[in-house]
Amino acid sequence: MKRDYYDVLGCKKGAPITEIKASYRKLAMELHPDRNPDNRDAEVKFKEINEAYDILKDEQKRAAYDRFGHAAFEQGAGGARNGNPFDFASTFSDIFDDLFGGGGMGGAQRRRQNRGGDLRYNLEISLEEAFAGRSAQIKVPSAVACEACEGSGAEAGSKPEQCPTCSGLGKVRAAQGFFTIERTCPQCRGQGRIIRNPCKQCRGSGHVQKERTLSVDIPRGVEEGTRIRLAGEGQAGFNGGPPGDLYIFLSVKPHAIFQRDGHDLYCRAPISFIAAALGGSIEVPTLDGGRARVSIPEGTQAGRQFRLRGKGMPLLHGGGMTGDLYVEVAVETPTKLNKKQKELLRAFEKESGEGTHPESEGFLAKLKEFWNSGDKA
Repeated sequence: MKRDYYDVLGCKKGAPITEIKASYRKLAMELHPDRNPDNRDAEVKFKEINEAYDILKDEQKRAAYDRFGHAAFEQGAGGARNGNPFDFASTFSDIFDDLFGGGGMGGAQRRRQNRGGDLRYNLEISLEEAFAGRSAQIKVPSAVACEACEGSGAEAGSKPEQCPTCSGLGKVRAAQGFFTIERTCPQCRGQGRIIRNPCKQCRGSGHVQKERTLSVDIPRGVEEGTRIRLAGEGQAGFNGGPPGDLYIFLSVKPHAIFQRDGHDLYCRAPISFIAAALGGSIEVPTLDGGRARVSIPEGTQAGRQFRLRGKGMPLLHGGGMTGDLYVEVAVETPTKLNKKQKELLRAFEKESGEGTHPESEGFLAKLKEFWNSGDKA
């Protein structure tokens, strides 16, 4: 005679499903054949608890059992499937899902709601726009929910039907020995539903391609490769799933005057050798459209840099802080001199005394020292 299903699971009649599930889970782990090899008694008890749980986990079957006992399921009445008094794959998979986070039917339902794909948009801006920030309008082609069917994929007046093969799970399970094999449902291809009358507008996909105009705020101080994320502006999701995100990757055009290094700016300003020798001042542009004056001291050499504090790039999220502007002077050698200019330069060279060209004199001194040390060797 069969034992009472409640006694098999160690529960009282009328116990809540959470208690029944917890008791089954504990017994299933204790009696699993992998833990009890060659133990015939454990194998029999393992099948017994599976049979009991298959009945008591289902509200309708449990109600029938509470009223009629084992007689409710004898001779095919009440749900024996294909001559098997319990569905091992269905029974043990519920506990498997619970142990590993599947969540049973609810978990499968959530898995079918697929998130939409992310999109990437490349946006090129000028250095001035990176300096000041701007609001840009971009056009993004993407998949959006079909308005005709409201994203369901079914023609107006109809709706998707639950897949009869997987009962809406999107997956089917089959028992092989003491293991459960799970695979994508071949009929609905994992969607959990079947569309008998597909929408003519989207051909049953629930999505249509559409170009959207979006506004993007580019903050001050962005750099090459900065990524801006617009949440929920990517591809539409499937089966009611959330949309993906749109990622905007910024690139900055090369500038005709300024080069950028982090938050600092650099520019090269040519000056005459007269200005370099006698000193003076030059006017240089700043990226904000203004002008700045740089004082050139006497005897300035080519390549010398002058620092203008606070005239560089603003720091992204830097609380109003800015980098610096470095002006590098390039002493220009005059070309196409006439006869008189050449004579004046030669006269200047004759009049040049010691200390007039300190770098040249220092280099010659090093050469003499080097050559003299070579001769002694």
